[in-house]
Amino acid sequence: MTGYDVLAEVYEWLISDAKLPPAEFAASFDDALDLLPSNAHVLDCSCGTGQLAVGLAGRGLQVVATDASEAMVRRTAQLSEEFGASVRAVRANWEELPDHFQDDTFDMVFCVGNSLHHAAGARGRGAALESMSRLVRPGGRLVLTSRTWELVRARGSRLQIGDRLVRRNGRDAVVVYRWEIAPQWEQEHHIEIAIAQIDATGLVVVRSELLSCWPYRYEELEAELHRVGLQTELSTFDPEAENYMVVASKG
Repeated sequence: MTGYDVLAEVYEWLISDAKLPPAEFAASFDDALDLLPSNAHVLDCSCGTGQLAVGLAGRGLQVVATDASEAMVRRTAQLSEEFGASVRAVRANWEELPDHFQDDTFDMVFCVGNSLHHAAGARGRGAALESMSRLVRPGGRLVLTSRTWELVRARGSRLQIGDRLVRRNGRDAVVVYRWEIAPQWEQEHHIEIAIAQIDATGLVVVRSELLSCWPYRYEELEAELHRVGLQTELSTFDPEAENYMVVASKG
């Protein structure tokens, strides 16, 4: 796993306008949430700065949020306090989840925000999915979102500079992605993400972080879900779309 300790302080510039309010972030998963019983227990195991976790708590769900980054967990706790939401925030990476929670604890586990590619290769990804599956109760579901890595790799290494200013907390910034695409699928890839903030005097302050990632094909993900006891119930995968969601159920 790689950390987001630098980006955690400016992560809201990476969240779309539509999903920045916690209630709206949660609403983007309405199709999955409609499957839940009332007062369900849910886990957001890649919580970032907490928009989804806080939005879920606002619906009356019992919410736990985890992340491998201590800075992200701290920001989730801060957002929960700001909104008066009841969210238990815990620092844990995917493989540590069974150390913190009993098997079959949650009605739904979320792993969203294009997080899974940070697991180290097929072995790390399988271990992460195994941990998540263990925590899903029989009849429960895992909700996962992913980049369409087939598209990312087809575009090759490149510099991607945002074409507009993003305003957050009264400050404007340009978001820049630098992609290092390795020759083979199974090799370590890199994404450097930079937030170039512009202050009132015109000075530019840059915060950036180089992140490791290991891409996967959609069919690989489906097979790996099956191996850990999860069956795809809903998928929005489209080879021409930038992102997709998978809802997988546990028998």
